[in-house]
Amino acid sequence: QVQLVESGGGEVQAGGSLRLSCAASRSILHFDVMGWYRQVQGKQRELVANIFNGTKIIYTDSVKDRFTISRDVARNTVYLQMNSLIPEDTAGYYCYANSGDLIYRGQGTQVTVSS
Repeated sequence: QVQLVESGGGEVQAGGSLRLSCAASRSILHFDVMGWYRQVQGKQRELVANIFNGTKIIYTDSVKDRFTISRDVARNTVYLQMNSLIPEDTAGYYCYANSGDLIYRGQGTQVTVSS
């Protein structure tokens, strides 16, 4: 059973930064895709950033040039650096990993951006 554990969420003022971490219980080289999505209660889930096979990176338009996804293979960790945060970024942020037909998700970490 793979576990993904997020950390780094919190409350910041608009314009601030946070770095989220997602630590996996196994080598992240086993995953085809790793990434982050966010969700506000009552709203649809939104994919934020993804790394495909450690190379191709895709961001949703609303976070381009503000968020950066990266990974540290030695630490089995994926990061999401979030800069220039705006109140609209407020959400629960979840790490996920995909390996074949299997999808793993973390428990999430809350990010709150105040104006």
